[in-house]
Amino acid sequence: MTGKTKQTARFEPGRGYTQEDWDEVSDNPEWTAEDFREAKPFAEMFPELARSLADGDTVIVGDPKLNKLVALDRRVVEKFESQGGDWRERINEVLRKAVGL
Repeated sequence: MTGKTKQTARFEPGRGYTQEDWDEVSDNPEWTAEDFREAKPFAEMFPELARSLADGDTVIVGDPKLNKLVALDRRVVEKFESQGGDWRERINEVLRKAVGL
């Protein structure tokens, strides 16, 4: 992706988030210089997740329309990929069955 996303002051449908998402974060203030100075590195705040990402055994997949990411074991992804076709859809099918959908 190149370029910056246009910032808006109001909800606009079709931009990859819902009205509920917008309402949840629309009152977040912009960061100040002090906020940036006090910010901690990702690996310090989430050490286990950072290690799992660094070890190469985790694959991050997501849906940009939902702005959601899921970390999957690399071996699971490789197994589904080796079966050909749309591995993401097959994983989704297994997960739907697991939660009773």
